[in-house]
Amino acid sequence: MDVQENASLKAYNTFGVDVEARRFVEVNSEADLQAVIPLLSEEENILILGGGSNVLFTKNFEGLVIRMNLGGIYIQEEDDEHVLVKAYSGENWHDFVTWTLQRDFGGLENLSLIPGNVGAAPMQNIGAYGVEVKDTIETVEALEIETGEIITFTNEECEFGYRDSIFKRHAKGKFLITAVTFRLTKEPVLNLEYGAIGSTLDSWGIDEPDIHDVSRAVIYIRQSKLPDPVEIGNGGSFFKNPIIEKDSFKSLQKEYPEMPFYEVESGGGAKGQSYKIPAGWLIEQCGWKGKRVGECGVHEHQALVLVNYGNATGAEIYALAEEIMQSVEDQFGITLQTEVNVY
Repeated sequence: MDVQENASLKAYNTFGVDVEARRFVEVNSEADLQAVIPLLSEEENILILGGGSNVLFTKNFEGLVIRMNLGGIYIQEEDDEHVLVKAYSGENWHDFVTWTLQRDFGGLENLSLIPGNVGAAPMQNIGAYGVEVKDTIETVEALEIETGEIITFTNEECEFGYRDSIFKRHAKGKFLITAVTFRLTKEPVLNLEYGAIGSTLDSWGIDEPDIHDVSRAVIYIRQSKLPDPVEIGNGGSFFKNPIIEKDSFKSLQKEYPEMPFYEVESGGGAKGQSYKIPAGWLIEQCGWKGKRVGECGVHEHQALVLVNYGNATGAEIYALAEEIMQSVEDQFGITLQTEVNVY
């Protein structure tokens, strides 16, 4: 296992920001995982990096960056209705979704083409088109940095929330996610209500879609709206869709009757007490869609996505994000939060 000093991270973040890590190491095997344990006690500042698709570096990272490349996908057990599939953290997320689809395992089709690796999925509780990964996660295995032991978290113990989990809060920096086990179904129930999935399938003349059709529709929609990080630097959706309470929603709806929204279930399971507003719509109303500021800007087809046109620094991209957040706050009284992790 090679420990690099003052290593460039430009190739390891999809924004393509050119920063350095004071120390950098790649974990490619179980042996590497054991070898990295002594390094963990030497560093206070540790960052676990997967596909680098959900991170913005605003400066050099003064600490140890660990890139998790552990690979492998295994069926643990199955019956007539369900299957438990274990995937290691370094597996590319979309490749893993494709693997499940090839075997007709349902549950992840709405999460097709999300960038990043499997290890980031539970940390962020990734979601798209009405589905969150928490809906299918059975357990998460993680190396406890303090003890070097592998700890297994149940779904409940992961404390999942909207784009959130225990690994982003009080367990942050204390664990390295090594593998995730998913409970998938052999009798899929399709979720077609969110976004343009239903209308896309209708336009294709598909009346009785299956999980493959749903995945194709999601990929088609994402590719039509979201830029490829290989072609232009970006981190996918930069902001979370805000959730506001009923009184605030009703007030805004009077002023903006065309405002799109989705009812969100409250703690008791009832809908209609909170409402999710698309952050992209809010940003677009403030005039940011397609706007360029220096070497960075807001994507022309999706206002949720900030892009690096070539040589922007992370600080410049985040300064743009702050301007956007302030304008949404000023116009709508809504405080946006970043979905991308900023360092």
